[in-house]
Parts: sequence; structure tokens; C-alpha cells
Amino acid sequence: MGDRLSKIVIAALVVVLAVYFAQPYVDRWMFSASTPRAVAPRGSLSEIERTSIEVFERVSPSVVQVVGHAGALEAPEAENGRAQSGSGFVWDGAGHIVTNDHVVEGTSGLAVRFASGQVQRAQVVGTAPNYDLAVIRVDNPRSLPPPIAIGTSEDLKVGQWVFAIGNPFGLDQSLTTGIISALKRRLPTSGGREITNVIQTDAAINPGNSGGPLLDSAGRVIGVNTAILSPSGTSAGIGFAIPIESVNRVVPELIRRGSVPTPGIGIVAASEAAATRAGVQGVVIVRTAPGSSAQRAGLRGMDQRSGKPGDIIVAINDKPVRGLADLIQELERVGVGKRVTLTVQRDGREMPIEVDVMDIGRRS
Repeated sequence: MGDRLSKIVIAALVVVLAVYFAQPYVDRWMFSASTPRAVAPRGSLSEIERTSIEVFERVSPSVVQVVGHAGALEAPEAENGRAQSGSGFVWDGAGHIVTNDHVVEGTSGLAVRFASGQVQRAQVVGTAPNYDLAVIRVDNPRSLPPPIAIGTSEDLKVGQWVFAIGNPFGLDQSLTTGIISALKRRLPTSGGREITNVIQTDAAINPGNSGGPLLDSAGRVIGVNTAILSPSGTSAGIGFAIPIESVNRVVPELIRRGSVPTPGIGIVAASEAAATRAGVQGVVIVRTAPGSSAQRAGLRGMDQRSGKPGDIIVAINDKPVRGLADLIQELERVGVGKRVTLTVQRDGREMPIEVDVMDIGRRS
């Protein structure tokens, strides 16, 4: 009886083991997809997907790759370590293209590649280092893609969806999406000035995106991508774009004159962080430039010997000045050659001082 039971148990174990080891082969034989699988219907695209596709298909033909070179340049493929690459977009039907100043700075030859693959030579029409903007023009403006519609940055909201199209790392026609992370940022430029009301976005902006458009969900240009903040030099989710209001004021000047005046009064202001630490709201004057309209109007900077603080600008033309951005914005609105009335705090009291707006970008 015992031998029979042992045989039954052993036989059962053999069957179990056989099933265990044979299972993969059985599964492969029964369930293997040896013929092409049927395509499952995907359903409708989401609203944000439809918007992204529509924006890219409509706008991308008007976004170009701009390649500058230190020597002779035949096409963007001619990069040999001496080329610098960025993006740009069609501004008008005359062949003008907007890009960043740092994209064309120091170049002796330019080429523009369109989405169609067409390559054209281009020349610099004008540059504005204080705004990191430049205008170039292609040799043959016929059959160009249409200019991109212009929007506004004045009614933007943090959290609003934005789209960036450009040529990161030389990869043409790339779309990234994100939101507006912050508004009214300040961004220093190589010209020694700060761009005000800069848009901050988390849409991926990498080297090569410079000069490309930042778009709202209607496909309108609301800014020109210009810089990133990143220890590694690649996108870390903090990118910046020059607001379209500045672009729409500077670009026509560059087309007409090749340069643009830089409205100012000739002061060096303390940083906003220093003013905040001192409990001051306004623009603290550290010093006035020799021969400037600020100096002629009697504005005072900090006394270097006594450490006495300088004048504090708290309003301009009766508009409150909370920081340098407010002052620069109003000076740019008024323009060079006009006069403004500053409200200045000095020795604990406020006083009005009239100052002429000058071109601080002009070199004597």
C-alpha cells in the first residue's frame, strides 16, 4: 500500500514539474503574436494636444535657423567649430527676420535655413545689444513664409500655456511647451542694461533656441526666447523671453535706422535686493554718470565718504516706482528727447525734479 502511494506521489510531482517547465513553451505556442497585431482606435486628441499641433503646423514654417560664421559661409552644414547657431522668425514680407543680438554678434557671414530646407544668405540690418535683439534680411524675400501674428505680453497670467519653437542644438523645427512661470523679471544684457518685464517660462529652452518665438495658445508671438538659467548650460526649467512690447518697439527702429536709442537718465541704481534689505521701496541712486541729464538735474548719488544714501526715486510722472523696471518702462514709453518729472525722496522729504530723457546707449 505504501509503495503504491509513493508511486502516486512521485507521478504527481513529475506531472507538476512537467507542466511547470513546459508552461513557457505552451504559452509561446498558444499566445505568440506571429502576425501583425490589429491597430486599436486611439479616440479623440485632447484639447491641449490639438492646440499644440495647430500652433506648430501654422507657425513653424515661419521659424528659421540662423547660423553665423567667422569666415565664408555656404550653408548651415558648413559648421566647423567656428559657427554659432540660433533661431529667428519672419517679421515682414520684405525678408526681415528677428533674432537675438548674441546670435549674430561677431559674425562676418550669415545663413538662414527655412523649414522647407531652403537656405539663403542674410545680412545684418541692425542690432540692439541693450535689448539682445537683432534684425537680419535674406537676399531673396520672394516666396517667404508669412510673418507670425503679434500678440501682447501685458495681459499674460502666470500659469498660462506657452509654446516655444526653435532649433536647440541645431535640431531644426523643435516644439516645446510649458507655462508662464513668472512675469516682470529683469535680465542683464551684454550691452550693460537690464531688459524689463521679461517673461519666465518652464518650456524647455536650450542653446540654439535663442531668437525663436515664444507663443501663446493663439499662435501669436508674445516674446523672443533669449536665455536660460542653468548651472549645466541646458534647460533646467527656467527660460526667459524678451516681451513682445519691447520687440515691437525696437525692431521697427532697427529696420529704419539700424540702431535704436536707449532711453535713460544716466544713473547707477542699487540692486533691488539691497533696497529691500534697507527697507526702501523705489530706485536708490548709487551715482550719476558724468555729463548725464541726471547729474545736470541735480540728482544725488550716495556720498562715498560719509556713506549718506542717495536720492530715492519713488515716482515718475505721478506713476509709482517700486523698482528699476517701473522706471525703465516709463522712460521707454516717453522716449528720448522728452522730459519727465521724478518724485524723489531726499533727507526724509519728497520733492519733484524734472529730468530730460537721454540716449544712454550713444557713445561720444
